[in-house]
Amino acid sequence: MRSDVGRTIRRFGSFNVIAVLALFAVASGLLTIASSSPVQALPSFARQTGQPCGTCHTDFPALTPYGRRFKLLGYTTGGGEFRTTPFSSQTAINARAEYEKMMGYVKTLNSSQASSTKPEEDKEWVPPVSMMAIVGYTRTQADLAGADPYSPNNNVVLSPFSGFWGGAITDHVGAFAQVTYNAIGPGPSADPFDRHTWTWDNTDVRYANTAHLGPLDIIYGITANNNPTVQDVWNTTPAWSFPYAVSNVFGPQNPGTVIEGAFAAHVGGVGTYAFINDLLYLELTGYKTLGFSAQNNLGTDPFDAPGQLGGISPYWRVALEPHWGRNTLMIGAFGEQFNVHPWIDTSFATWSTAVFPQTDKFTDIGFDTQYQYQGDNWWLTLRGSYIREFQELGATFTNGLGPFGSTNANDLLNSLHLQASIAYGADNRVVFTGQYFNQWGTADAGLYGIDPATGLAMTPNTNGWTAEIAYIPFGASKMAGWPWFNARIGLQYTYYNKLNGTTVGASNNNTLFLHAWFAM
Repeated sequence: MRSDVGRTIRRFGSFNVIAVLALFAVASGLLTIASSSPVQALPSFARQTGQPCGTCHTDFPALTPYGRRFKLLGYTTGGGEFRTTPFSSQTAINARAEYEKMMGYVKTLNSSQASSTKPEEDKEWVPPVSMMAIVGYTRTQADLAGADPYSPNNNVVLSPFSGFWGGAITDHVGAFAQVTYNAIGPGPSADPFDRHTWTWDNTDVRYANTAHLGPLDIIYGITANNNPTVQDVWNTTPAWSFPYAVSNVFGPQNPGTVIEGAFAAHVGGVGTYAFINDLLYLELTGYKTLGFSAQNNLGTDPFDAPGQLGGISPYWRVALEPHWGRNTLMIGAFGEQFNVHPWIDTSFATWSTAVFPQTDKFTDIGFDTQYQYQGDNWWLTLRGSYIREFQELGATFTNGLGPFGSTNANDLLNSLHLQASIAYGADNRVVFTGQYFNQWGTADAGLYGIDPATGLAMTPNTNGWTAEIAYIPFGASKMAGWPWFNARIGLQYTYYNKLNGTTVGASNNNTLFLHAWFAM
């Protein structure tokens, strides 16, 4: 399970399959004229750099080698028709252009696609703001029980409207910052703090620069962000991993490892990183839980997190990215330790925001790899990630209260994802992606319940497949309206072989998700 910060949804109603397909056919037709894009693939980045989306992305938001360096350089690289910042200096622009030229990652573009050669002072500045929305149709194999306020099946929903600052602030400071509007759903709420409309979402603010120390060429920087791994530049860590768009209207899901989004938007972190000789990446970041009132004021329900962190939670990351010819390989590792004081009353029935004095200690260690090959008119990407979580459940084992109790003092949880993706074509790019997912761990009756058939403690074991075909009308070239609009149309199917420890009824949660992702 990965972070889906702010991705609550609002019901449009139920439609039959034919009507929905007709709706998306019309939308696809309109997209050949103009439209939009998502998450990191923002039109504001295209305006700033003068590069089409395919320069940075094989898929939205999956990054190319150039896209990773754009992010490492703090979202500040310019070169487009517009001034990079209100007070841009040509010095910083030239420094980055020289670095990119040396690494050879900028595509060879024809004259109609060439970046602007105007001096910065002669360009107009446009604030790097963008907007995003996703509309999707969801069908599960079996009707969902207790789906209110949604229909039991065949729902068309609109994900929240999001606004972004995506781009440079100064010559060395840039940001990817997201604010999301969530409509308040019908029905009473036991927790008044979860009834927000505007919510802060994935945010990464950076300072970046370059240096030369003897034989070492270094990109270095500082990141301030609100979601562990949101700052990462490879799409193998949780925050930007596949699937990039998911339905919110489908069956029950098992809890993932803590690093897979449990504290997204509940924490603030500051760290430092370095990319040495275009090969070795190192990062160390510390996170601390925001106060209850601060989370509430930012539109985040504090009770959506497992509790409050005790002290600083350290996150580390190391990766090697050798590249030769058209090949790029990454082998890496990452991890974080969380000391969590669980909430005493998440129902808020007692109006208490207290936490237990004992802590649950979660130590997450991950290993990941990625291989990319750039063909003449296509990309091949292979990804894999494995996370092992060591759980020392001092609080939940000691207190043993309801669903927060554990029958074991120590548990293990494992998360594995293996993925292959092919992006084909330029102007009308089609992306095929398949992923195997598997989560398994220690049987624990307190955390996962008792199997009514066997009387044995249940496990978090879940595995299956997700397949998706996506159509990106304007991935690699400029079209009418560029660089103000883009889009992604996706058809996704998730198959469950096992869900929450059993194969019985798991396939009832198989989910078809047809969606259109717009940005402007």
